[in-house]
Amino acid sequence: MDIAVEPAEPNDVADRRREQRGWYWYDWANSVYSTTVLTVFLGPYLTSVAKAAADAHGFVHPLGIPVRAGSFYAYSVSASLLLSVLAMPLAAAVADRTGRKKPLLGGAAYTGAAATTGLLFLGGDRYLLGGALLIVANVSFVVSMMLYNSYLPQIAAPEERDAVSSRGWAFGYAAGALVLVANLVLYAGHASFGVSQEDAIRICLASAGLWWAVFTLVPLRRLRDRRPLRTATPPPPGGGLRQLRETLRDLRRYPLTLAFLLAYLVYNDGVQTVITQASVYGSEELGLDQTTLIVAVLLVQALAAAGAVLMGRLARRHGAKRTILASLVAWTAVIVAGFFLPAHAPVWFFCLAVAIGLVLGGSQALSRSLYSHLIPRGKEAEYFAAYEISDRGVSWLGPLVFGIAYQLTGSYRDAIASLAAFFLIGFVLLARVPVRRAAVAAGNRVPDLI
Repeated sequence: MDIAVEPAEPNDVADRRREQRGWYWYDWANSVYSTTVLTVFLGPYLTSVAKAAADAHGFVHPLGIPVRAGSFYAYSVSASLLLSVLAMPLAAAVADRTGRKKPLLGGAAYTGAAATTGLLFLGGDRYLLGGALLIVANVSFVVSMMLYNSYLPQIAAPEERDAVSSRGWAFGYAAGALVLVANLVLYAGHASFGVSQEDAIRICLASAGLWWAVFTLVPLRRLRDRRPLRTATPPPPGGGLRQLRETLRDLRRYPLTLAFLLAYLVYNDGVQTVITQASVYGSEELGLDQTTLIVAVLLVQALAAAGAVLMGRLARRHGAKRTILASLVAWTAVIVAGFFLPAHAPVWFFCLAVAIGLVLGGSQALSRSLYSHLIPRGKEAEYFAAYEISDRGVSWLGPLVFGIAYQLTGSYRDAIASLAAFFLIGFVLLARVPVRRAAVAAGNRVPDLI
C-alpha cells in the first residue's frame, strides 16, 4: 500500500545541493576500487597467481573443477556478479520498506573495503584467497552502488539529473586518475621504495580498500534517510530470489521501463566486460607491461571525467537517449579497433584508451539518469536493484563469454571480438524504447529533453 508521507525531493534548494555534493563523494570513494583493483592490477596479478598454482597442463582445480588459469579471474568476476543477484533485491527491499538506506550503504561499503584491503595478503599460489576476496568485495561494491544510485531521484529534480549524474561519474573518474598516478609512481619506482614489484602491486590493491573506507565517511554524513512512501512490510520470505521475483512482477506493470532495462542489460554487459578484461587483454594478448597498462587506464580516467561532463552537455541539447545511442556506435568502433591492435605497440593502445575514455563516463552517467525518470516514486532502491542487476548483476555473461572464448581458442582477440554484438544489439533495443512515454507511465514529470 502506498502512503504519501513526504516528497521524493527535498524542498529546500540548499539542502538538496548539500546532499548532492555529499552524494558525489561516494563516487570519489568507490571508483578507486573499480579502477585500481578491477581494471588495472587484480586481473593480471590474480592470473599470474593462478598460473603459479596451475598443473602441468595450465589448469587449476577450484572445488575440483578444472579451469584454465587464464580464465580463473573472469570466472571469479562472473561468480561474484551471480551472487549479487541474490544480495541486491533483499537489501533494496529493506531500504525501501524501512527508509534506512544509509546504514545499509555503510555496511556494504565497509565490507567491500575490508575485503579489498585483505588483498594485501594475496601472493604465491594463493589464487583461492584472491578469488574469495574478489567475490566478497565485488558483491559489496555492487550492493553499495545500487543503494547509492537509488538516491539520485530523491536528491535531484528531473531537469537536474543528467547533470548531477554526470558530475558524480566525473568525480569518480577524477579520483581514479589521482590514485592511479600514485600507483604508477609506486609501481614504476618500487625498487627505490625498497619493495618488490609484487609487493608494490599488493600495496596498490590494499590502498584502494583504505581509500574506499576513508572517503565513504563523507556521504554517510551528508546523505539522509527518508521515511518510506509505503508501509514498512518485511521482505517476502524465501530470500533474494523470491524478492527478485516480486520486483520483476511489479516491473511488468511498466513494460516500457522493462524494455529499457533489457536494452541496458545488453549494451552495458559489453561495457563492464571491457572494463574488467581490458588489462588482461593488454598484458596477455598484446604483450604490454604493467606500466603501459597503468598509463592507458590513467588516460581513460582523465578523459572519462571530461567525457562525462561533455556528454552531459550534449544530452541537454539532444536528449539523453540520442546521446547514449551515439556512444554505442562509438563503443562498437572501439571493439573493432581493439581486435586489430598490433602487439607490443603501446601508442596504438593509448589511442584506444583515449577513445574509451571519451565515451565511457558519459554512457554510464546518462544511462543512470535516464533510468531515474522511468521508475515509480517510493520504490527507488528496488528498481535500482533491477538496474544494478542489468548493470553488474547480469554482467556475468560478458566475462563468461570472454572466458569461454579464450578457453576454447586460446586467443584473447577472439574473446574481445565477441563483445561487439553486445553494443549492436543494445543499440537496436534502446532505439525502440519510447522513453518519454515510459516516464509518463511511471507517473513522473518529464523534462523538456529526455
